[in-house]
Amino acid sequence: MTLAYWCVLIAILLPYLSTATAKFLGPGYGPRANQDPRAFLSTLEGWRKRANNAQLNGFEVTPAFAAAVIIAHQAGGAEQALLDQLAVAFVVSRLLYFVCYLADWGPVRSLVWFAGMGLIVALFVVSAS
Repeated sequence: MTLAYWCVLIAILLPYLSTATAKFLGPGYGPRANQDPRAFLSTLEGWRKRANNAQLNGFEVTPAFAAAVIIAHQAGGAEQALLDQLAVAFVVSRLLYFVCYLADWGPVRSLVWFAGMGLIVALFVVSAS
């Protein structure tokens, strides 16, 4: 299995870092909240709400990243090392995105998001070579 494929697994798991942060790094989450965790998450404010928002965004972007990695491998137009580098850079961008969301750095977060999307596009472009 390539490093890029491992990055897909990491990207799939990263949203759960966000939800764990939202749920467990503050008061209020317990067995009662677990009966309807979405209702609990809708009551959050501040950095915990932003952590939940980062989770939702992670679930939105991960399928595109996974598709880009799989298609890039299948197309075979790029060296494996380049695919691995782009995939690792995407994972790093998602970690930075999470930090920016928690810190409430909206403009920087948006730039990091665009960089991550650019990396997804790059995976398609380099595989077309």
